[in-house]
Amino acid sequence: MTWRERRIVTILATILLVLVAALLIVLGIRFREWRADREGADPSDGGAAPASGAYTSLTYDNGTATLSFSQDEAGAWYWTADESFPLEDAVILEILDLLSSWKPQQTLTDEAALENSGLDEPSASLTASTADGTSTTVLFGKTTTDGTSYYVRLNGDESTVYIIADTLYQLMSTSIYDMCRLPELPALTETQIRSVTIEGAGENPISVVLTAQQTDDTVTWRSGGANVTDDPTVRSLLEDLTALSFSRCVDYNPSDEAVTICGLDQPEAAVRLNYLTDSGTEAELVLSVGDRLPDRSGRYAQLEDDTTIYLLETALLDPLMRVAASGLEG
Repeated sequence: MTWRERRIVTILATILLVLVAALLIVLGIRFREWRADREGADPSDGGAAPASGAYTSLTYDNGTATLSFSQDEAGAWYWTADESFPLEDAVILEILDLLSSWKPQQTLTDEAALENSGLDEPSASLTASTADGTSTTVLFGKTTTDGTSYYVRLNGDESTVYIIADTLYQLMSTSIYDMCRLPELPALTETQIRSVTIEGAGENPISVVLTAQQTDDTVTWRSGGANVTDDPTVRSLLEDLTALSFSRCVDYNPSDEAVTICGLDQPEAAVRLNYLTDSGTEAELVLSVGDRLPDRSGRYAQLEDDTTIYLLETALLDPLMRVAASGLEG
């Protein structure tokens, strides 16, 4: 190769390198612009959703029930069907967190996936909105073959199908009663209890009254004048009464018919518990216990001045129901 040919090759190589460098610079600029567009994309265009705290309303249909929630001026969530419902908002916040940290397992754009996703007839839907009207919408299609994920469409984008874990749908399947904030029954020690009255059902109901006599840290329990402190039934009863708690809400604002069906119009047991609070003031807990649940996991129960029907688990009721039915000698 002559010096002239080598010079030509060198010049061409230099030109090629310059062109490649220019191309890389252009591609770098385009990538940065694309990334900036993605980070600032509006959720209605299929981009990232607003932060979970930005949402002020949520409505979803899980295929069985439709629930709607909104925030009040103080930022507290409420059930729009009944603003007085004691809503525990943990499920709502979990749903909004999932929307804000949108992380699909797969993103599909091929025609076969679009046709076989089941989104032509959605099985469930969700819409979350911010105060300025920005909305995030999710439509659910079929489950994947293993049943642990769903095909979904985000913000009406018919060109893309996402596969997400079924976590979001499971949260949407939580019943409104399972989102009820349960009343906290007093966490008592035996020394705080002053008296226990238990009445049974029927024309001639059993009535048992336990009265505490306290000396220093020692409590003596009497019933009808007799010392029953060491009675096994009394010991079990007091242990359960100091651990009382509701497991879930069964019916909020029930009808008279529902109260009758649950056996609370004529309860199997009525309990009146007089006790001292942690501050030393006198207080009273009045509890009615009705029929067993069909699955025998517990019994229906109501508090005085609260129409809501709750579940008391069977483990807390054995000595109580025996005393209501047969007294301490039963």
